Amino acid sequence: MIGRIVLAASVILASSLVMRGNARAQDVPGIEICTVEKTMERRTSCLQSNVDFLMKTITKLGADHRQKLDAASRQIEALKSAVASLQKKNEELQAGQRKPDAPAAKDAAPAKDGVK
Repeated sequence: MIGRIVLAASVILASSLVMRGNARAQDVPGIEICTVEKTMERRTSCLQSNVDFLMKTITKLGADHRQKLDAASRQIEALKSAVASLQKKNEELQAGQRKPDAPAAKDAAPAKDGVK
């Protein structure tokens, strides 16, 4: 008795899984070969489905590339500001190194005069 119930339940479960698999395969969008359709209405419908799929794909890819370009632009701006900051610090360091050299040269000149 229990064996029959298990067998019946497994048959029902297996058949429902097979039906779901078929429905899922039909819902997958993509390019279809429309030349196999016999009637003009079905060919037109098939071609329109292909056009819709391609337009959605183009729109999606366009949006993805726009996001990548925007991210790259933000990164470029951040790098530009970092370079400007580093250039400013470099100029300050170079200016700081020049100032101590000038007074040291003045102090060294009187010392040489005093030695003679």
